[in-house]
Amino acid sequence: MKAYDGMYIGGAWRPAAGQDVIEVVNPVDEQVIGTVPAGTAEDVDAAVRAARAALPAWAATPPAERAARLSALRDVLAARADEIAETVTAELGSPLKFSQAVHAAVPVAVAGSYAELAATYSFEEKTGNSVVHHEPIGVVAAITPWNYPLHQIVAKVAPALAAGCTVVVKPAEDTPLVARLFADAVHEAGVPAGVFNLVTGLGPVAGQALAEHPGVDLVSFTGSTAVGRRIAAIAAGQVKRVALELGGKSANVILPSADLAKAVNVGVANVMSNSGQTCSAWTRMLVHRDRYDEAVGLAATAAAKYGERIGPVVNAKQRDRVRGYIEKGVAEGARLVAGGPESPRERGYFVSPTVFADVTEDMTIAQEEIFGPVLSVLSYADEEDALRIANGTVYGLAGAVWAGDEAEAVAFARRMETGQVDINGGRFNPLAPFGGYKQSGVGRELGVHGLAEYLQTKSLQF
Repeated sequence: MKAYDGMYIGGAWRPAAGQDVIEVVNPVDEQVIGTVPAGTAEDVDAAVRAARAALPAWAATPPAERAARLSALRDVLAARADEIAETVTAELGSPLKFSQAVHAAVPVAVAGSYAELAATYSFEEKTGNSVVHHEPIGVVAAITPWNYPLHQIVAKVAPALAAGCTVVVKPAEDTPLVARLFADAVHEAGVPAGVFNLVTGLGPVAGQALAEHPGVDLVSFTGSTAVGRRIAAIAAGQVKRVALELGGKSANVILPSADLAKAVNVGVANVMSNSGQTCSAWTRMLVHRDRYDEAVGLAATAAAKYGERIGPVVNAKQRDRVRGYIEKGVAEGARLVAGGPESPRERGYFVSPTVFADVTEDMTIAQEEIFGPVLSVLSYADEEDALRIANGTVYGLAGAVWAGDEAEAVAFARRMETGQVDINGGRFNPLAPFGGYKQSGVGRELGVHGLAEYLQTKSLQF
C-alpha cells in the first residue's frame, strides 16, 4: 500500500489542507492499495484560484500552441499506457486486456482528436457585417466518475484546454490513482501552471464545493441523474453553465430481418463489457416474439461464457445494489436464464453475468439503470411496439438497431429518442458527439460538439 500525498494545484503537488484520507480498494481482493487526500473546500478554493489566475494567459495562447500541448499530452499518455492500464486494473478491477484496449487506449485517441481540432477549428468567423469570436467560457469544474476513470477526465479536459479554458478536476473517490497519473502527464507535457488542477475528495464535500464555487464558470459532470439534478440546481442559482452526461437504459432493438446470432452475441458482449458499468450499455434487448425463445437461448449461452472473464464491480455498495436489482427482477416475475444474485466468488465485488427473460416493460429492471452485468430480454409484437418500448423510459443516452438492410435500421434509429445509436454494431468514433435526450443529460462530449460546450460567442458589428 502506498500513501499518496498532495493535490496538483498551480503546476505542483501541494500538501492537502486537511489530514483526512480516502482508502483506495482493489475490487478483486478487497485489499487497500493506497490512500489519497480527502480534499476540503479549502483545497477546492486554492485550485479554483490557481485556475482563475492562469486563465488570461492560456485563453490568449494561440490555438496552435494549445494544440501542441495537447499533442504532447497524447504522446505522454501513449508512452505511459502500460502504467495507466495496470493502475486502472488495480483500482477498478477491470481485466488487464480490457484496461489496455479501452481504459488506456481510448484516452490517447481522444486527446489526439482534440489536438487536431485545436489546430484546425475556426475560433473566428464572419457573418454579414459582423465578426463572431468563439472564446473560452472560463474556469471549468470537471467532476468525473469511476467507470471509465481516465477517459472521462480526458473527454472533459482535452476540449476545455483546446478551447482555452482552465480546469479543476475532482475525480471519483474510487479511482483517484489514474487521475494522479494524468496530472503527472499534464505536467510532463508542459501545460502551463494552473491550467490544469486536481483535487481528490468525496463528492458531497469536494465535489459540492467545486460545483458551488463562484469562481467556476461551467460545471461538467458525468454520473447519476440524481446527482446531476443537484448540480444543475446549484448551477442555476448562479446562472452557471452545465454539461451533464447522466444515466441510461439503452435499448438494443433486433428487427426481424437481422442476423439474430450476431446481434445477440454482440449485445451480450456490450452489456458485460466493463462489468456492465457503462452508462450507454444496451441493457434492454428487444426481440420480435417469433424469434424470442431463440434469442433468449443465445443470450443465456453467451452470458455463461463471461463467468470467468468478467471483472468485479467497483465496490461493495455497487455489488449490493446490483444484486438487489437482480432479486427485485425475480420478485417481480422475470425469469432468470443465466446468473443470479449469488456471489460467484468468496472474495471480491463480483456479480454473476445475468440474463432475464419474460421481462415486461413496467418491471423495475426494465426501467431503472442497474449499472452491472444484467441484461433484460423483452419481446415486441411489431415495429411500432418495439419503438414504443425502446422510447418508454426517462432516459435517452444510447441504443442499437440491427436489421438485414442498413436503411431499415437507420429509419428505425431516426425515430428513437436517444442521443447515439449504433447501426448493426457500429464502432466507437471519438469525433462523434456523445450525450443524451431526456434525463440522460444536457450537452455533448467528443468531437466538435464537445469542443463547443467550452466556448461562448461574442459578435462584433462593423
